[in-house]
Amino acid sequence: MAQQLLMPKATAVWLVDNTALSFEQIAQFCKLHPLEVKAIADGESAQGIKGLDPISTGQLSREEIARAEGNPAHKLKLSEPKVRVPESKRKGPRYTPVSKRQDRPNAILWLVRNHPELKDAQISRLVGTTKSTIEQIRERTHWNSANLAAMDPVTLGLCSQIDLDLEVEKASKGRPLPTAEELGATLQPARETERYPYGDDQPEEKSLDADAVFAKLKSLKSTRNDDEDEDNF
Repeated sequence: MAQQLLMPKATAVWLVDNTALSFEQIAQFCKLHPLEVKAIADGESAQGIKGLDPISTGQLSREEIARAEGNPAHKLKLSEPKVRVPESKRKGPRYTPVSKRQDRPNAILWLVRNHPELKDAQISRLVGTTKSTIEQIRERTHWNSANLAAMDPVTLGLCSQIDLDLEVEKASKGRPLPTAEELGATLQPARETERYPYGDDQPEEKSLDADAVFAKLKSLKSTRNDDEDEDNF
């Protein structure tokens, strides 16, 4: 496992304030850009960061700093750690407590029914089971199939809701969108959604007769003239 410097920017702040190392040497050791180290020295960057002494943390020795100060071409090296941290083991199947192992078939049945998009490997990661058990439950050949009841693995405490959501999201990527028949819904015909029906059922507009309109206007005008004549007498 490769060694890594703790808090690189805080270490750079301490080296700028307490040593005569060049910007390039500090940048190389702290995995920063030389201009960023220059900005720290000018007070333009990392103003609120407290410097971290790499000597007190055992990541750098005074002799190494003195050697680098005397030779600008020397590259600082991390000190060998006094305590070896064991590497993390490779992730395997999820461990299931003995008290909850009897609930795994019920959880598998729930996942198979409610999330058919999940692959066997995903179900195995969620509840800590084997592919053969999943296959038996899918094909109803499990020895206890008659007594199984689908139960949410989150409720049973076999996995977290976040883990379940992540696996479902992974399985759903690339799947085609469900059709209207799969969703159980269909679009209504347009004629049912409009206020008036289309086609022959639509009420016909009455055609306008120009002669009749002018005759009506003429009769109204003559009636108005007669009223005015009566008012004059």
